[in-house]
Amino acid sequence: MAGPLPLVKGTLDILVLKALSWSPMHGFEITQWLEDQSGGSLDIKDSALYQAVYRMEERKLVKAEWGVTENNRRARYYHVTPAGRTHLRAETANFLRYAQTVSGILTASAAGR
Repeated sequence: MAGPLPLVKGTLDILVLKALSWSPMHGFEITQWLEDQSGGSLDIKDSALYQAVYRMEERKLVKAEWGVTENNRRARYYHVTPAGRTHLRAETANFLRYAQTVSGILTASAAGR
Protein backbone atom coordinates (compact mmCIF):
# COMPACT_ATOMS: atom_id res chain seq x y z
CA MET A 1 0.00 0.00 0.00
CA ALA A 2 1.26 3.48 -0.84
CA GLY A 3 2.00 5.97 1.93
CA PRO A 4 -0.03 9.07 2.76
CA LEU A 5 -0.71 11.49 -0.07
CA PRO A 6 0.88 14.94 0.08
CA LEU A 7 -1.59 17.80 -0.04
CA VAL A 8 -1.89 19.57 -3.37
CA LYS A 9 -0.94 23.21 -2.97
CA GLY A 10 -3.97 25.34 -2.22
CA THR A 11 -6.23 22.56 -0.96
CA LEU A 12 -5.53 22.72 2.77
CA ASP A 13 -7.51 25.93 3.27
CA ILE A 14 -10.69 24.53 1.75
CA LEU A 15 -10.26 21.23 3.58
CA VAL A 16 -9.94 23.06 6.90
CA LEU A 17 -12.96 25.23 6.08
CA LYS A 18 -14.92 22.08 5.28
CA ALA A 19 -13.95 20.53 8.62
CA LEU A 20 -14.96 23.68 10.46
CA SER A 21 -18.26 23.88 8.57
CA TRP A 22 -19.45 20.99 10.75
CA SER A 23 -18.55 22.56 14.10
CA PRO A 24 -15.87 24.68 15.80
CA MET A 25 -12.68 22.68 16.41
CA HIS A 26 -9.20 23.13 17.81
CA GLY A 27 -6.14 22.23 15.75
CA PHE A 28 -5.84 18.60 16.80
CA GLU A 29 -9.55 18.02 16.15
CA ILE A 30 -9.21 19.52 12.66
CA THR A 31 -6.30 17.21 11.85
CA GLN A 32 -8.15 14.21 13.29
CA TRP A 33 -11.32 15.00 11.32
CA LEU A 34 -9.38 15.34 8.05
CA GLU A 35 -7.46 12.12 8.69
CA ASP A 36 -10.70 10.29 9.52
CA GLN A 37 -12.48 11.61 6.42
CA SER A 38 -9.55 10.65 4.18
CA GLY A 39 -9.16 7.20 5.72
CA GLY A 40 -5.66 8.22 6.76
CA SER A 41 -4.66 8.92 3.16
CA LEU A 42 -3.66 12.57 3.66
CA ASP A 43 -0.39 13.66 5.24
CA ILE A 44 -1.25 16.79 7.22
CA LYS A 45 1.64 18.49 8.97
CA ASP A 46 0.87 20.45 12.14
CA SER A 47 2.93 23.41 10.96
CA ALA A 48 1.02 23.59 7.66
CA LEU A 49 -2.32 23.34 9.46
CA TYR A 50 -1.54 26.21 11.81
CA GLN A 51 -0.14 28.35 8.99
CA ALA A 52 -3.42 27.77 7.15
CA VAL A 53 -5.68 28.72 10.08
CA TYR A 54 -3.59 31.82 10.87
CA ARG A 55 -3.70 32.85 7.20
CA MET A 56 -7.47 32.33 7.09
CA GLU A 57 -7.88 34.21 10.35
CA GLU A 58 -6.08 37.20 8.82
CA ARG A 59 -8.39 36.98 5.79
CA LYS A 60 -11.43 36.84 8.13
CA LEU A 61 -12.46 33.40 6.85
CA VAL A 62 -12.20 31.88 10.33
CA LYS A 63 -12.37 33.29 13.81
CA ALA A 64 -10.62 31.86 16.88
CA GLU A 65 -11.71 31.86 20.49
CA TRP A 66 -10.12 30.30 23.55
CA GLY A 67 -11.89 27.34 25.08
CA VAL A 68 -11.26 24.20 27.11
CA THR A 69 -10.86 20.74 25.55
CA GLU A 70 -12.41 17.51 26.80
CA ASN A 71 -9.06 16.89 28.56
CA ASN A 72 -9.46 20.19 30.43
CA ARG A 73 -6.71 21.91 28.43
CA ARG A 74 -6.85 25.40 27.04
CA ALA A 75 -7.04 25.52 23.23
CA ARG A 76 -8.00 27.89 20.44
CA TYR A 77 -11.24 26.84 18.80
CA TYR A 78 -11.72 27.95 15.21
CA HIS A 79 -15.05 28.50 13.49
CA VAL A 80 -16.01 29.54 9.97
CA THR A 81 -17.21 33.11 9.43
CA PRO A 82 -19.91 34.00 6.89
CA ALA A 83 -17.12 35.11 4.51
CA GLY A 84 -15.46 31.73 5.06
CA ARG A 85 -18.65 29.88 4.14
CA THR A 86 -18.94 31.91 0.93
CA HIS A 87 -15.28 31.22 0.14
CA LEU A 88 -15.75 27.49 0.84
CA ARG A 89 -18.70 27.23 -1.57
CA ALA A 90 -16.86 29.06 -4.37
CA GLU A 91 -13.56 27.21 -3.93
CA THR A 92 -15.30 23.84 -3.64
CA ALA A 93 -17.03 24.41 -6.99
CA ASN A 94 -13.74 25.52 -8.59
CA PHE A 95 -11.80 22.58 -7.18
CA LEU A 96 -14.38 19.99 -8.20
CA ARG A 97 -14.46 21.40 -11.74
CA TYR A 98 -10.64 21.34 -11.84
CA ALA A 99 -10.48 17.76 -10.51
CA GLN A 100 -13.08 16.58 -13.04
CA THR A 101 -11.16 18.21 -15.89
CA VAL A 102 -7.80 16.75 -14.86
CA SER A 103 -9.36 13.33 -14.23
CA GLY A 104 -10.92 13.38 -17.70
CA ILE A 105 -7.56 14.17 -19.26
CA LEU A 106 -5.65 11.53 -17.29
CA THR A 107 -8.17 8.80 -18.03
CA ALA A 108 -8.57 9.61 -21.72
CA SER A 109 -7.99 6.67 -24.03
CA ALA A 110 -6.08 6.73 -27.30
CA ALA A 111 -9.41 6.14 -29.07
CA GLY A 112 -10.61 9.49 -27.73
CA ARG A 113 -8.25 11.39 -30.05
